[in-house]
Amino acid sequence: MRMLPRFLSGLLCLCLLCGLPLAAQAQDDPGQALLDPLATASYAEKGEAIEAIIESGDARSRRWLEALLGGKLQRHKDTGRFVVVVENRGRNWPVVDALSFEDAGEMSRRELDRIGINNALRGQLQGALAVLDLHADEVRERREAARALLGDVDAGLVEPIRAVIDGEEDAEVRRLLEQALAIHRLEEGEAAAVDALSGSLNAQVRSALNAASRSEDPELAAAATSALADIEQKMTLNRGLETLYFGLSLGSVLVLAAIGLAITFGVMGGINMAHGELIMLGAYTTWAMQQLLPGQPGLALLLSIPAGFLVAALAGVVIERGVIQFLKGRPLETLLATFGVSLILQQLVRTVISPQNRSVVTPEWMSGSLMLNEGLSLTLNRLYVLGFALVVFAALMLVMRRTRLGLEVRAVTQNRGMARAMGIRATRVDILTFALGAGVAGLAGVALSQLTNVGPNLGQNYIIDSFMVVVFGGVGNLWGTLVAGLSLGVINQVLEPWAGAVLAKIVVLVFIILFIQKRPRGLFPQKGRAAEG
Repeated sequence: MRMLPRFLSGLLCLCLLCGLPLAAQAQDDPGQALLDPLATASYAEKGEAIEAIIESGDARSRRWLEALLGGKLQRHKDTGRFVVVVENRGRNWPVVDALSFEDAGEMSRRELDRIGINNALRGQLQGALAVLDLHADEVRERREAARALLGDVDAGLVEPIRAVIDGEEDAEVRRLLEQALAIHRLEEGEAAAVDALSGSLNAQVRSALNAASRSEDPELAAAATSALADIEQKMTLNRGLETLYFGLSLGSVLVLAAIGLAITFGVMGGINMAHGELIMLGAYTTWAMQQLLPGQPGLALLLSIPAGFLVAALAGVVIERGVIQFLKGRPLETLLATFGVSLILQQLVRTVISPQNRSVVTPEWMSGSLMLNEGLSLTLNRLYVLGFALVVFAALMLVMRRTRLGLEVRAVTQNRGMARAMGIRATRVDILTFALGAGVAGLAGVALSQLTNVGPNLGQNYIIDSFMVVVFGGVGNLWGTLVAGLSLGVINQVLEPWAGAVLAKIVVLVFIILFIQKRPRGLFPQKGRAAEG
């Protein structure tokens, strides 16, 4: 029995000896000295402690400040140990040590004191986190952090930001930080800060200048008003460029939709009202490829380009062999028959797939936008569609100018009878030309799937516009189709904001009617049988 007290005393000493290194390690860690002032009840002292953490350069600073902002940095009541709560649910919370970030087991919420913050400290923490991001290795992250500071700089962040500017190599980051400091100076009533903000298109800068323009200081108000007027001129120019870009992207879609129609119309002289449904088939091919390759939208889209061309081309051959070859020379009957084919194709898609619209996933490399400046950004999907339309146009020009098929197509277009007399098989040319034009319509559908939902009525939205492009540009002329498509796209985009979508189309239609009265053969008239007929 005498040995038991000695054993317990030895065990207690051993525990104390084991705990001493941990306590000593916590006291020796400089992070403990940084965190201790946060436990004070004074918000002013907490603010000073936050500044000390920022200036310390400690690698753990970001995690401490994030935990403090999220209410997860807490202190053990008895030991004074700082921990970060992993999940604050239930009675016992899993925590990690705030110094080592190693698992510290579970602690009762009654054992912990939460380090409270007010709105002022919350704003200080948000700014502090942004300052810490300014030291990131990636330039993109530093730029985002600098942009986030615009309008959120207070007196405590001025010196840290100036220190970052002195050591920053990227000119864009320096420019953004200087603007952030200038906004702070402007809010303090310094008129000289307007010069540093003049010409910037950033929304935060314009907001600060707008507030300054209502200042009671006449010098400050006049300088801010003048800067705003200059910025507004630049914004107007950027809005005009954005309208031009959207018009060109819309025009590129019209070019893709109309260029195949221009070829077949020029060769065969018939009006194919099912051309819109060929566009629809190309769009549904893209959707089907994504169903076959789930999770790989980029690969599915690339494979959809040849697949959409082939599907639409085969459908075009069936339409030409099954309907149009029996109606040559009778354009009205061709129009009515192909209109019936378009209704059949629409109903076939509704029955086999669904009457509901289907969405096609845009690949990551086509998502987002290209920011040229803070007032102008170009959406990548439209930029890719515009480039794709130009590539398709260039490929068709090569086919028409550098291949035997192109030579025969031009011959049949200009004089079918003479082409037959020279040994050209006009029927074969009709089939191949219709397949080519239908295939290009399928490519238009692939492109449209990246801009809008895919549905049975997709092609109907573009068939009338396609005919207007063909007539305006000149029947059978590829250059005319390109110029007309891009022109009508820009005109539509310019008119829509003040006239509305429907009235804008009416204005364009009236313009084309008046234009045809003066130039019945379009901008670039095609010589030969098609033009003369």
